[in-house]
Amino acid sequence: MKSFREQLSAYIKEKYKASPEYLWRRYPGYAVFRHSDNQKWFALIMDVPGNRLGLETEEIVDIVNVKIADPFLADILVQQEGFFRGYHISKGNWLSISLYGAVELDEICKWLQESYMATASAKTKQALRPAKEWIIPANPKYYDVETAFSKENEIDWKQGKGIKTGDTVFLYVAAPVSAILYKCRVTKTEIPFRFDNGNVHMTSLMRIKLLKRYAPDRFTFDVLGEKYGIHAVRGPRGIPKSLSDALK
Repeated sequence: MKSFREQLSAYIKEKYKASPEYLWRRYPGYAVFRHSDNQKWFALIMDVPGNRLGLETEEIVDIVNVKIADPFLADILVQQEGFFRGYHISKGNWLSISLYGAVELDEICKWLQESYMATASAKTKQALRPAKEWIIPANPKYYDVETAFSKENEIDWKQGKGIKTGDTVFLYVAAPVSAILYKCRVTKTEIPFRFDNGNVHMTSLMRIKLLKRYAPDRFTFDVLGEKYGIHAVRGPRGIPKSLSDALK
């Protein structure tokens, strides 16, 4: 049967596509795993004498070092069996987790994911975040979205900052309509496109697919302000849960 160390190394390679790097000749059992884009470490598997961790043994034990974003959570974890302050990486909320059975492998993998996200680049975090709902403005003075959706159920739209494929966007059509009229799913992002007419500036597009239409008197500007606290839609913005539930 494979050891926890072997199982964890195989898991990291499969899930995160990261292979171990052995950087120190003096410590051949130390394996570093890092992000491919920003090159930051998210895990370090080590073999160290148990007494270096505060254990009552000099026997060599395997540990994995991971980074916990929340320092208060790190303080709580080190009070539990199998968790220690980061061995040789004590700064920045690094923890050492035992690989000798005191902590279940499933839980180790959970904190490994925490470390992966805590050390990830902004681009990676954006790619891995769950799908999100947005309101985005549509100005009929510059683009006739109603006519566009009467011809096609999938159209290209100005790329919204922070919006990714799989997100849901609700189009708020400005005056004289002043209401949310469309629910759409983002099917593609970062389509290269350059346009600037002095009023509208675009460097990329996203593709949105029409899912649902709303009556123009249902989610009006006044309703959004009075019931949901939304008093302006000048760019992509998230929505409160109460409005999300109503839009469904």
